[in-house]
Amino acid sequence: MDLLTVHGITVPLTPDEVSPAIWRALTSGSYEAKEAKWVFKAVRLNDRVLELGTGIGVITSLIAKVPGVRVWSFEANPSTAALAHRVINANNLGNVVLSQGLLAAGEPRTVPFYVRQDLWMSSMDKNQGPYQREISLASTNIDSFIADHAINVLVMDIEGAERDLLGRSELPGIERVFLELHDHLYGLPGIREITQALAAKGFAYDPRGSNGPCVLFSKEQGLREYEPEAFETKD
Repeated sequence: MDLLTVHGITVPLTPDEVSPAIWRALTSGSYEAKEAKWVFKAVRLNDRVLELGTGIGVITSLIAKVPGVRVWSFEANPSTAALAHRVINANNLGNVVLSQGLLAAGEPRTVPFYVRQDLWMSSMDKNQGPYQREISLASTNIDSFIADHAINVLVMDIEGAERDLLGRSELPGIERVFLELHDHLYGLPGIREITQALAAKGFAYDPRGSNGPCVLFSKEQGLREYEPEAFETKD
């Protein structure tokens, strides 16, 4: 088994466990590079973080290394969740609860999920492109989960599903939302809907923690309580 180091995180994977595109991104250091740098603008000491879209657990592991932080992370794809468990265990992170499943707005329901060769393309959108198989997932209400676990930060990379989720959820107690936008899936109208939905909940676009499609929306006045350089990864 290959033992990679990606953004300072140990990643014990072999080339045959991911697609060639994912493997090239991992070995070149480009895998989730922007998220790896900018997520530290959103996460503070002692935060309680909900992450949607674990992937293989690289960003999860980076978040978990911030002192005092606890992370609850959800990955819909069963095979990807298995890889993420391995990465989290390899980095000795006892402050992460990783679940294979789906959080969504509204009443719990069964939803289709489309597994694709490139794990970062797997999504609930059938029309996003060719897929390997369709699976069914039972959703859990995101607002109930946030309230039950006193979550204050939401981090998400869920391949376009953020448009519906952010529009229909209440996000009780959330102070910061850090997400990757997918304008190739919903265009500028979708970005406008997301921005307006968050503004209606009291969030403002925060340029101090945003770069390109990786954006931060905040409620509070100050962005940081510590120096970001202490936790940021190096490109």
